[in-house]
Amino acid sequence: MSAPTLSSPKTTGPGPGHPGPARRDSAREEFLRAVRRNISAHGFLIGAVLCFSLFSWYPMVREFVLAFQKTEDGRTTWAGWSNLTYVFNDPAFWQAWRNTALFTVLALLLGFAVPFVVAVVLNEFRHGQGYLRLLVYLPVMLPPVASVLLFKYFYDPGYGLFNRILDLFHLPAQQWLQDTGTAMLSVVIAATWMNMGGATLIYLAALQGIPGELYEAAELDGAGLLRKVWHVTIPQTRLILSLLLLMQVIATMQVFTEPFLLTNGAGPEGSTTTVVYLIYQYAFNFNNYGSAAALGLVLLVVLAGFSAVYVRLSRSSED
Repeated sequence: MSAPTLSSPKTTGPGPGHPGPARRDSAREEFLRAVRRNISAHGFLIGAVLCFSLFSWYPMVREFVLAFQKTEDGRTTWAGWSNLTYVFNDPAFWQAWRNTALFTVLALLLGFAVPFVVAVVLNEFRHGQGYLRLLVYLPVMLPPVASVLLFKYFYDPGYGLFNRILDLFHLPAQQWLQDTGTAMLSVVIAATWMNMGGATLIYLAALQGIPGELYEAAELDGAGLLRKVWHVTIPQTRLILSLLLLMQVIATMQVFTEPFLLTNGAGPEGSTTTVVYLIYQYAFNFNNYGSAAALGLVLLVVLAGFSAVYVRLSRSSED
């Protein structure tokens, strides 16, 4: 008899290097879920990029091209530097820049300081702060046109609220929007009231994030309210202050709605003509779209240069 041979047992399942059907199905389902998740995310991202390209990038590129073109009798031709030459030789160009710079300075003195002071005062309240925040932010929720027309009523030389207040103190009435000396200041006051709510809430949120121990230490050193604001509040909110300063300069350099509705754009003797209003005049009053685009390009370069210098100086001060 021959000796029995030992045979290796048969394996019914997969080897260690081959995943089973259940594991393969689980991996496939996980892969499909990842694909669906990425498709949704990329779909939303592509939609946002398309909207941003259509409404932001394309107008910027179109303005740059239009600044070097001119359109006559329905035909568009290359104009070279003629649009920029026309803009720089226009006397209204320099007046518009002076008025815009004046508005920016006045808006910074009022619109940058007033919201911060209001936020410091609101931060001292322990009760009713929510109602006060709503009251401060209420002007922002109003339509800008309605707010400007409200101030136009206040500035009326005959029955306006401001002249009535002056009359109570036996002071002479003012031609707020008709006088070259007060027209720009009147526009700044209206713009400050309309836009201070958002900045105030941002400042208030920053103030509430300051540790209370810093104020307690300052009080132990004998610091009063002003010293606590100068040595604690301002250093702790320096980042927010610098960011809002940059944003406010950019916004005030593009002011249009307030002077357009309060003083019909130009104001007495052109005292409220701003750069953006001059762009509006070029485009829609003179039908000179090339010069309007050229002036818009100049404004873009000025704001970009200011932003670059400001960011560079901010980084240098931090270092």
